[in-house]
Amino acid sequence: MKDKPCILVVDDDPNISRLEQLYLEKENYEVKVAADGNEAIDSFRKMPPDLVLLDVMLPGTDGYEVLKTIRKSGSIPVIMVTAKGETFDKVLCLELGADDYIVKPFDGKELVARVKAVLRRSRGSEEEQAGDLTFPGLTVSLKEYDVHYEGKRLEMPPKELEVLYFLASHPNQVFTREQLLSQIWGFDFFGDSRTVDVHIKRLREKLTDSEKYGWSLYTVRGIGYKFSTDR
Repeated sequence: MKDKPCILVVDDDPNISRLEQLYLEKENYEVKVAADGNEAIDSFRKMPPDLVLLDVMLPGTDGYEVLKTIRKSGSIPVIMVTAKGETFDKVLCLELGADDYIVKPFDGKELVARVKAVLRRSRGSEEEQAGDLTFPGLTVSLKEYDVHYEGKRLEMPPKELEVLYFLASHPNQVFTREQLLSQIWGFDFFGDSRTVDVHIKRLREKLTDSEKYGWSLYTVRGIGYKFSTDR
């Protein structure tokens, strides 16, 4: 990562984007601004930033589609900054691969703290020399952010992959939802345990019939989840 991380701010409200820019530049971040979804995608492709602050309701291409496009290009962190504060909206963005979610109106200090936390976790993932995990029918690579199941590459948002990798790297060990939130999203993630349930559900939908290979994502009732290899 560069000495001076670059943040792409995407918001159609110039007052909001200017406010974010001021807070971030005060913390010595380089800031680029895009006012709509198409401009955001163009800017991202020309010079990928270190992190994206992304509104949902944008002219033309909305924030959901921008997020999908970014996720197809890799694992650059994305924090949603939006007035849509319902649980459904948060879960949807997390399903699509967002790293965090901030509801407007926001506090400037909290915004900066979230940016720093997500960049810190991202930097840790980049620097971690984690090897591939291999099980019958399954290979998970954290370095390449790649999952192959039954000989086919699976499309998988980064957080889904990280949940799978973490559980599979600790086979038969049970983790609570709170432990998984802490390990995958960070202790300062402002989410709830439903986030974990959603990601496990999506993983199971993609890893169908895994029991025939001798492993599975197993629910331990009243506690949490484990990557089971002893059933």
